[in-house]
Formats: sequence, C-alpha cells, structure tokens
Amino acid sequence: MFYTVSLYTALAIFVLGLIYKVSNWFRYSISVEVKDIPASARVFAAVKGVIRVLFSNKLFTLLKVFVLDVCLQVKVLREDFLKWAMHMCIYYGFLLLLLMHGLDELITPAIFPNYYPTLNPFPTLRDLFGLLIIIGIAIAIYRRFILKVARLRTSPMDIYAIAILAIIMISGFLLKGTKITSYSKFEEMVEEYTIQADEEELRSLEAYWVEKFGVVSPKVEGPFDAEILELGSEAHEMSCVECHSRPQWALVSYAVAAITKPMASVFDRANVSSILWHIHFLACFLGLAYLPFSKMFHVFTTPLSLLANAVMEKGKSDPANIATRQLLELDACMHCGTCSVQCRVGVVFEEIRNVNILPSEKIPSIKALVAGKELSAQEIRIIQEGLFLCTNCYRCTVVCPAGINLQELWFNVREALLERGQPEFLVLSPLSVYRGLVGESPSQPHYPDPIKLAIEAVYPAGIPLKKLDRTLSVVPSDNGLSGILKKSIQANTFSHCFSCITCSNACPVVRNYRRPSELVGLLPHQIMHASGIGLWDLVFSSRMLWDCLGCYQCQEHCPQGVRVADIFYELKNIAITRAREKISE
Repeated sequence: MFYTVSLYTALAIFVLGLIYKVSNWFRYSISVEVKDIPASARVFAAVKGVIRVLFSNKLFTLLKVFVLDVCLQVKVLREDFLKWAMHMCIYYGFLLLLLMHGLDELITPAIFPNYYPTLNPFPTLRDLFGLLIIIGIAIAIYRRFILKVARLRTSPMDIYAIAILAIIMISGFLLKGTKITSYSKFEEMVEEYTIQADEEELRSLEAYWVEKFGVVSPKVEGPFDAEILELGSEAHEMSCVECHSRPQWALVSYAVAAITKPMASVFDRANVSSILWHIHFLACFLGLAYLPFSKMFHVFTTPLSLLANAVMEKGKSDPANIATRQLLELDACMHCGTCSVQCRVGVVFEEIRNVNILPSEKIPSIKALVAGKELSAQEIRIIQEGLFLCTNCYRCTVVCPAGINLQELWFNVREALLERGQPEFLVLSPLSVYRGLVGESPSQPHYPDPIKLAIEAVYPAGIPLKKLDRTLSVVPSDNGLSGILKKSIQANTFSHCFSCITCSNACPVVRNYRRPSELVGLLPHQIMHASGIGLWDLVFSSRMLWDCLGCYQCQEHCPQGVRVADIFYELKNIAITRAREKISE
C-alpha cells in the first residue's frame, strides 16, 4: 500500500513538473520577433503545425528520422561508436526499465494479465535492462574521467544523472541478491502462499529452495536425499511455481547472491534487504519525481527535437513555432559535448577561460537567461562574450545528435541581449560581419554605442578630428598607455614607423572614400605616428581605428615590419578592457 501511494505521489510530481516544463516552451521566448505573441496563440500555432505535418508528405520524413535518428541514433554512431554504445545502453535500458519495472503496477499488468515480478521472463528482462544501464554508466565514467575527451566538461547535473542511475541499479541488484538468499523472505513467502501443508512438506519445501533457489537456511543444510527433494518439488509445484521462477534466470542478481552467500545469515539478521529496499525506493522516487528537471529529461525531449527540426525551417515555418521549438531544444540538450569537441573556436577556451565559448556550456547559461534568473552585469557579459566568440560555421548544428539548431539559437540570444541594451564590444571586430549581413539593426535608443563607450572609457574628453578648430598641443598625453603597448612584442613595433604612407595606401577602408580624413579621422600611418608620440586622444577618437577590417593589408605592405593591424587590435583591446571595467564599477 505504501509503495502504491508513493508511486502515485512520484508520478503526480513528475506530471506537474512535466506540465511546468512544457508550459515554459510556450511562455518564454528567445527570439525578439515573438515576444508579444501570447502563450495561447503559440499553443494554437503548435497544434496547427502538427496537424499540417501529419497530413502532408513530411510525415514520411518524420518516420525516417524516427527510425534512423531516434531509434537507431545513427547521427551518434557516425560521430563516435563508444558514445553510441553508451547512449543506446542508457537510453533503452532506462526507458524499458522505467516502463516495465518502475511503472509495473500501471503498465505491465495491462499488457501481461498474468504478470508477476518474480515470474520469468520478467526477472531476466529486469536484470538485462539494468545491466545495459550499468554498461552505459561505465562507458560514461570511462569517457569523462579516464579517457578525458577534449573539451568534454562534467557538470553537477552529469554527476547527478550518473549517480542516481548507479544507486538505483546497484541497490536493485543487491536487493534482489539478498532476497534470493534471505531465509526470512522465504518464511514470509511460505506463510503467504502455502496452503494446508504439514511439517514434513514444509521441511521438504525448505530443502528444495535451499538446493534449487539459493536460500541460506539456519535449520537445514545440504546435501539432501533425492526423496526429500522430490517431495519438496511437489510442494513447490502446488504452491509456488505459478509465481516464482528459478532465481538463476535473474543473471546479475543471482551472481550477486552467490557472491554474498557466505554473509547471507548476517545480512538476514541485520535486515539488510529492508535497508536496501528503502535506499532503492528513495532513489527511484527521487529519480522519477525530479526527472523533468534533471538531465535525464532529454530521454523524452531529444526525440521531439529531432522530429521537430526535421520538418521545420526558418523563413517557412511559423515564427511562433520556431520560438517554441527553441525552448524545447534547451531541454533536449544532453550535454554530450559533441558540439564543443567539433567547435572551431574551442581552442580559444585555452586562452580565454570562459566556459560559454564552448557550445555545450552555453545552454545552461541561456536557460538561466530565458527563465529570467537574476544575473549580474558581469554574468551577462560573460554569456555574451561566449556567444560572440563564434565563427558562425554551423559545425555545432551539423554534428548535434539532438538535432538542435545551435547556430540559430546563438544568433537569437545575441539579438535579444542587444535589444536589452547590453553593449558587446566584440561586434567591433570582423566577427560582427555575419551579424551585419543577416541581422537587423538593434532598435535605438535602447542599444548604447559600444564604440562611443570604448572611446570615453580611455579618453572621456576625446577630441573628434572633424570638429578640431584649434591648434593641437604637442605635449604627449600618455596616460600610461605607452607603457602598456611596449609590453607587447607586436605593438611595440609602432616606434619603427617613419610615416611612409604605405599602410594607408594599402588600406581598403581608406581607398573607399574620396576624402578619407574627413570621415575616418587619422589614417593608419598617422595613427602609428600619434602612438609613437603619445597623442592617445587623437588615436582613440579616430574612426579609422574602429572601422579597421582586420585584413592585414597594411601590415603585409609595411617596409619597416610595423605590425599595424596587430597594434590596432592592441589599441582596441585596451579601450574595450577599460570600458568593461567602467561598466562593471
């Protein structure tokens, strides 16, 4: 009775958690395009979209993806056989054990009317599914802690998933093993199931169970006469055979029983089986109740993500459904690290220790952002830096075994942060070209100009060249910047410049204008000269510094070997660093 009530309680918590998680897919949004669409309209759009797909030729696409990517997980197999074996073992072991054993009071009897958990083939299947999970856990531990796959990071949720599954499986095998050898469990069975049996029959039945079922009895001990075993077999056939198969069918549990057999009497007196039952039950209760909020939820959401992405396409599908799918994708991420392993910017993480550079580590940060979690300006800046340190190569999207359109996800979160007025200085680099090509300008006046912030952080009283109406002072305004540049081997070469104008002549930005000085301020050779004498207000107020394409034409053509482009990057980095410090004050 207690088990049944607890099972329904865990199921109720699971269902409430499931409703909450699914409702989030329709309540929240990453894309700024649908922020004003109500949840009810998005639910209606989702239902309409599903109906359209089911009654179109896209249904065959769904069937193909279901077989290849959901059931057989071909995408994972193409990437890594060991990872595929791990996923298959845990996925099918967990799902089948949950349906057949965890929910056996609800599901299994409906399929098998004469179901008994102790009757074959159920002990065999239960042990087989549990063994699959143990194998999967072993592979996961091997990959994460021994093989140490590059850029594969282990989060607390990964540890929880491995730990809760391991506790459930190990306690289950130990529980079954101690029950096999337990004399007290045998006595309970005899009291409940034997009818009108005399003392001789009971002794023979006990002898039979000691001989054939592995029970350790303090009263009888083998070897036994064939006559006693024959009588015990008849008693077993009359009272037990309909609901008890031989324990040898439970391959792993029987092996555990054989190993622990010398301690069986001690375990029985200490009531170890009861302790193990409580451990196993609490772990199962916690695992089921917390499942919608744990990493294991991807067992259900990853197939949905694969199916949704197979039939949806930006520009053709309803934007409301795209937004809903992206929230689903956040829950579909299994933190397998495939995207991080294949990321072309992943090497940057070795230099800039921001975990959000790695694609798989962006997902938890985006979840916190979307859920409206209270994040400091520094935490948002770290998230944004990870989002913009990206070459937009789509490699993460291509290799994702959950079918998540990661690149589209990054782009939408970038836009959402820009709309919130969060300045990002990395858009001043060539990495912003992609955004300039495919993104709309963020609405004003919500988005502060990062160039203006950077200039003011270095020189609040900077003098725009096009507004000069007085003679400039020749007294250098160093402000400590010369010392910073001289620490860099690349930037220190500005002192070699003798203003031959070669860099300016080679610059495509300069060549783009008829009167470049009026529009971009100091030209490249003039910036080098101004840097040499420490006129930093002129350097940082020049648009040329910020309009630089980073094409390295100036540097390649310099006869003095001045690293003009590298110096430009150094100067911008100084300004950006000071701007960030000013913002965080």
